[in-house]
Order: sequence, then C-alpha cells, then structure tokens
Amino acid sequence: MDDPTLSNQRNQSVPSTPSLNVPTTMSDSSFHLENLPYRTMHINRMINSSYNRSPSRTIYSDRFIPSRSGSNFALFDISNSPTSTEGKEDGSGTYNSLLRAALFGPDTPDKKDSLDAPACRNIFRYKTETKRSLHSLSPFGLDDSVPGISHSPVKTPRKVPRSPYKVLDAPALQDDFYLNLVDWSSNNVLAVGLGNCVYLWNACSSKVTKLCDLGIDDSVCSVSWAQRGTHLAVGTSDGEVEIWDASRCQRVRTMEGHRLRVGALAWSSSLLSSGSRDKSILQRDIRAPDDFASKLSGHKSEVCGLKWSYDNRELASGGNDNKLFVWNQHSTQPVLKYCEHNAAVKAIAWSPHLHGLLASGGGTADRCIRFWNTTTNTHLSCMDTGSQVCNLVWSKNVNELVSTHGYSQNQIIVWRYPTMSKLATLTGHTYRVLYLAISPDGQTIVTGAGDETLRFWNVFPSPKSQNTDSEIGASSFGRTTIR
Repeated sequence: MDDPTLSNQRNQSVPSTPSLNVPTTMSDSSFHLENLPYRTMHINRMINSSYNRSPSRTIYSDRFIPSRSGSNFALFDISNSPTSTEGKEDGSGTYNSLLRAALFGPDTPDKKDSLDAPACRNIFRYKTETKRSLHSLSPFGLDDSVPGISHSPVKTPRKVPRSPYKVLDAPALQDDFYLNLVDWSSNNVLAVGLGNCVYLWNACSSKVTKLCDLGIDDSVCSVSWAQRGTHLAVGTSDGEVEIWDASRCQRVRTMEGHRLRVGALAWSSSLLSSGSRDKSILQRDIRAPDDFASKLSGHKSEVCGLKWSYDNRELASGGNDNKLFVWNQHSTQPVLKYCEHNAAVKAIAWSPHLHGLLASGGGTADRCIRFWNTTTNTHLSCMDTGSQVCNLVWSKNVNELVSTHGYSQNQIIVWRYPTMSKLATLTGHTYRVLYLAISPDGQTIVTGAGDETLRFWNVFPSPKSQNTDSEIGASSFGRTTIR
C-alpha cells in the first residue's frame, strides 16, 4: 500500500522555477530537478527518443564499433562494396566465410545452408582433423583448400636409425683414450689395429685380411689411410711409423724419429704428420729419403689428436696438456694457441663447409665441444655435452657433426650445426666409444669401444637426397668377427 505522505507530496503544487532552454517538442516538467533525482533525469534523457544531440558535440561511450570503410580489401582480393542479394555476399560475408573455413574447416556449410539440413546430421559423426602447417601464413594453419592463403611446405625431420645395422667383434681392441686405431679409406676399406696386428675389412665384400703383425714386443697405436690410393700408415709403441701398401700387403718403408709411442697420424697429400708421447710432432715427406722433414714443438704432454684442414694449409693438434694448437705448412711453432679446454684434447675436426671452422672436444674433466674460427682467431661457441668427448667428425653432405663419448654415458650424438640441437643419441656400446671413422660416401660411421665391438650406423643422408628416410643396410644386420 502506498505511503499517504508520499502521495500527498506528489499532489502538492511545485513552486515555479526558471524555464530551461529545451526543444519545443519536449516537456519542460521532465527537467525539474526538484521533481526527480538526477539519476532518473539522466536515464530519461538517454532513453527519450525525442532528445536531440548537439551536432557539434561528440558523444563517447565504452564500446568500440570498428568501421571497415577505410580498409583496403583490394589487397586481399575481397570486395567491400555491397552487392545485390541475388546469391552474392558483401565484404563482411566473404570475411565470415574465410573465418568459418579457418575455424571449422573448408567443408563447413554456411549457417543458412545448415538450417536446411536435418538438425541431427552431425550428431555422432566423425570428422577428419584439419591439417595444420607450421609454416602457413594463416594463424589457424589451414590446408591448401582454403582460397587466398599461401603455404610453404613443411620439411619432414630426418629419421636417424637408433640401432647399428652391423656389429663386428674386434678382439683385443684396446681401451686407451690416447690411441687412434680405426680409419676408413677412400676405397671403402676399414683398417683396425687389434693388439700387435692390423686387419683390413672390405665394406663391399665383407672380406677380412690380415695386413701385418708387429710381433709380441710391439703393438699398434694408430692407423691412418692416405687421402688417395692404398697406402696405410701405422704408428707403433716403439715410436716408429710404417707405411704399408694394402693392395699388395707389403711394407713400403719404416720411418723413425720418435722416442715413444706414436698415437696420432694425419695425411696431407704426400706429407704425413705423426704425434707422439714424446710431446713432438714430426712432418714426413714419404717421397724423400729422410725420416722426417721438420719437427714441431709446443705441447707439454702427449700429442693425441692430429687433423689437417681440407685445403691442407693448417694442421690442428691436441694434447694431454689440455691445449689445442694450429700450425701452418711451414711453421715449427704454433701460429694459434687455444687453452680453454680443461682436459686432454683428442677430438678434432675441421668443417668441410666453412673455411677455418674448427671443432674440438675435451676429456672427462672438460666434457665440452668448442668451435673456433682460425681465420679470425676467435672462439665461437661452447657446448657442454655432459661426458668425455672422444671423437668428432663432420658430415660432408650436410652441416652436421657426430661426437662419441666416454665417461659416463658412452653415447654417440648427432648434432645440427650451428644450433647444436641433437638429432639423435645412439647407445649400444658398454665401454667408452674411443674410435670413430666415416665412410667415403659420408653416410655411415663406424664406432669402436673397449667392449671389443665395431658398430656401423647410418647417420647422414646421401649427397643427392638429404631428406631420405631409408635405413640403408638395416636389412643386413648381423654380428660377425673382423679377425
């Protein structure tokens, strides 16, 4: 029931007030502040359809309604001009069609078309998932059936087989970090030093040949094939370097000069470099009668890594003194010295893709792969692998490299350079993976370990097909002996 007091107040007369300047079509009583609260007056003004806004005053609100009048739809081949309603859409209709296709797929019908279909036609109906491209210009990753949107092909990640396609037993393969007992020739023949003997394994015929026997008082410490031909250099524990012609299984010559074992060898055309535990490096020209042409001094401990650059202008050497040195063809002192490693540097590899790019790996206390630019004498980057780095080799076909490791994970890692992202981690060896060589076609690597096995892995693509997914040789998996 209404309050009589309020009723009486409504019926009382209201004193006159100064008139307001309002349009003639509106009642002056609606603007009496004494009659209505200010909020009610404001609402009446907003909802009163007869209220006229001043043309010179802009009214602001909390909603933003975009205007497409200034949009350049010609850039997207979309017309913004309205057309007749005879089955044609205006610009907003075309935009809605593209948006509908982006969200729900290109086969999604329009709303007006879906109303004509049975209401239950999509109930419990499976639909193929829309293909999405990571490189599409569309934010929704559409397939090629959506008009007006371009795409770039997605590169399928290369598959690296996780298992070796062949395993060879290698009895008496030494578990010694400072030796280099495996090498693969340009004629597809693998040389392996086992105890005091050198064996050859023909990768084409799987034939095994015993090349030499050094005798009970000597042992093989390193093997290295000449870049071309059938000559094999063999470093011995007595400090000698023997040159063998593998095609005839005959020793060509024996060269002396070192006082202790020769654990590292590297060829540069007819020049042979040998590194020894006596801390020296000897440069030998096998065409000359002298045992060596020059002696390189600089390391303070055993030389365990040697590699010539691909242009045969620079020689990199690593030692048990944690140093990495670079020499030129005529120097007897290192022209570059790198001392950042904290353990022995055995793993050394020159890039075949970029001149002057050198990779090196440190031992157990270091565990890092470092990259150097010998042209500018700069340290480029460092990657902590988490375990002892025993060997490094670059792929000739793609910009990738392989590292083999010892303590404590005994793994093989395929890296993509320069991001150093891991393409694959291969396991199988139960001892340190101390030996590594790559096939002449650049697709296969062989690894050797103190578990007395040689394992063959397909890790790199062929030069002609860098995206191949074939597992070459996987069907010939087997285990035989090299001896």
